[in-house]
Amino acid sequence: MKLTNDSYTIYLGTKNFTERYFKDEKGWVKISAKGNKFRMTAEQVLNHVLPALSGVKPSVLCKVEYKQEKESPKQ
Repeated sequence: MKLTNDSYTIYLGTKNFTERYFKDEKGWVKISAKGNKFRMTAEQVLNHVLPALSGVKPSVLCKVEYKQEKESPKQ
């Protein structure tokens, strides 16, 4: 099981919109509700995620999905 930052996708939103955050080979990326792509620093991602997790913004929902790595055949 791989537990690095690039193994997760973070979803933030309300009943009307959802934003997606994930890490690729160049760094963190945000996909807005309209589908626009933005590069972000790790600190910017935390600034978006922490208020939702702390309950400061109770209407914002946070969901995290783990991406299974593809198993390579054992030799």
